Amino acid sequence: MKQVLSTIIRQSITKAITTGEFPIPPSQVPDIIIEIPKDKSFGDYACNVAMQLARPTRLSPRRIAEIIVTHSAEHPYMAKCEIAGPGFINFTIADAAYHDKLREVFVQQEQYGASNVGKKHKVMVEFVSANPTGPLHIGHGRGAAVGDTLARLLAFAGYDVTREYYINDAGNQMNNLGRSTYIRYMQLLGHESFQLDENCYQGDYIIGIARDVVAKYGPKFEHDDAALPFFTKLTGDIILQGIIDDLKTFEVTFDTYFSEKSLHEGGHVARVLDQLLETKGAYEEDGALWVKTTNYTDDKDRVVRRSNGETTYFAADIAYHKNKLDREFTTIIDIWGADHHGYVGRMNAAMQLLGAPENTLEVILIQLVNLLRDGKPVAMSTRSGEFDALIDVLNEVGTDAARYFFLMRRSDSQLDFDLELAKKQTNENPVFYVQYSHARCCSIVEQLKANQQYPALPLENISLAAVTSPQERELIKTLVKFPEVVAGAALAREGHRIPHYLNELASNFHSFYNTCRVIGAETDELTAARTTLVEATRQVVANGLHLLGVSAPQKM
Repeated sequence: MKQVLSTIIRQSITKAITTGEFPIPPSQVPDIIIEIPKDKSFGDYACNVAMQLARPTRLSPRRIAEIIVTHSAEHPYMAKCEIAGPGFINFTIADAAYHDKLREVFVQQEQYGASNVGKKHKVMVEFVSANPTGPLHIGHGRGAAVGDTLARLLAFAGYDVTREYYINDAGNQMNNLGRSTYIRYMQLLGHESFQLDENCYQGDYIIGIARDVVAKYGPKFEHDDAALPFFTKLTGDIILQGIIDDLKTFEVTFDTYFSEKSLHEGGHVARVLDQLLETKGAYEEDGALWVKTTNYTDDKDRVVRRSNGETTYFAADIAYHKNKLDREFTTIIDIWGADHHGYVGRMNAAMQLLGAPENTLEVILIQLVNLLRDGKPVAMSTRSGEFDALIDVLNEVGTDAARYFFLMRRSDSQLDFDLELAKKQTNENPVFYVQYSHARCCSIVEQLKANQQYPALPLENISLAAVTSPQERELIKTLVKFPEVVAGAALAREGHRIPHYLNELASNFHSFYNTCRVIGAETDELTAARTTLVEATRQVVANGLHLLGVSAPQKM
């Protein structure tokens, strides 16, 4: 509806230019910014374009507003236009406009809310990318939910989206992982002199892998010089497969998995460092190679190759992002844990040193999750016997509740996740509240059909003139707002806007249900019109839940 109003205002300004009331060329008309007033008594929407036009037209904002109102009031979709203050314009949209927009739900169905704001813009979303050194924890779960929902949103908004998982399978962390499993293997064979040090991985999952090796191979690797590479690859592969399996349970899949090791083995890291030297983006000092990240707001230059010839993690990250650029992604979205906030500046600097336009890289930081049970913190330590593994949370509350809860807050704010609340089958539980609205719609439709009261006409052809109560009108306004919410969430990269919208829609639907009878309404015309609202609500809730990766049950 914002787009409809924006078009009406622009047409009014164009008419005023044509009539000579606004002595400016069309090129001086600013972008039309539409806002929703906090006080509903002011109308449906407000616009400050009159004040923006004051300087180029040399007219007072109030006079400009009067001219725009005169022309806008002629449009059949306009119920009321009022000038407030120095030149704000408040607009009340006619019911007919909302009714026309609502019909789009039945024409577009599963595609209602989709748009082309992305215009096939090629975007990579890289997320989770957890080191294959242990199971996913709930922090990874929040990143997975945010990343997957963002990818769904962007695709729904017309972007060409690729989901990628970067496998950190190179360096000392992997060597320490393999050594940890080998030591546990030797301990299981009775070699008590083998002990884990502070660099080893302590989790019970390492013992489980070692036990499986003993069962399959016996003492084969007891005195084998090639044992460590074997244990490193085996352990990494097993843990990565476990991560992939957990993510599938969480309704998260990836288009590509990219190995860090391939960057080194293929010589890509070395080539990128040579390129930076050639383009004066890097320099040698004290035997080390440094990149000039201070050229682009970083607080200091960064080492990418040490004096002993070893490359740093940052060198591999630069090579990886060069690879992304080579694949012609025009926007690269990385989703990182909040503990990586200090890395953002240097990575943005590196992108520009590689020749990427500013803002090619977008970094979304994921804040911590506080796990609660009945409002009290749950200790999150595998050593203490309490769980913090994502799969444990999924087994307790289910995928739907976990995804919805992870997405209810802005990703850059800390999140309290209450396990007991997530399991409740009451309206206190936000995901139950929304899913129940969908199930209730399905139940109403089923009863209407059983009672032979379901409309014979196609839903898009049914007149909505009979629905005039405040609850009905508010529900319609909320339903037609969905495309704007989706487009705004995609452009702002803010998936949390969808659960906020769905809770508003569910609230308005339940209010409608409690005050407006659908089955047994006063007239057939009213039954048909209200059935249209029920079916529209069912479709929009389903579309919104799909964007969150949450199911839309027909019965609860």
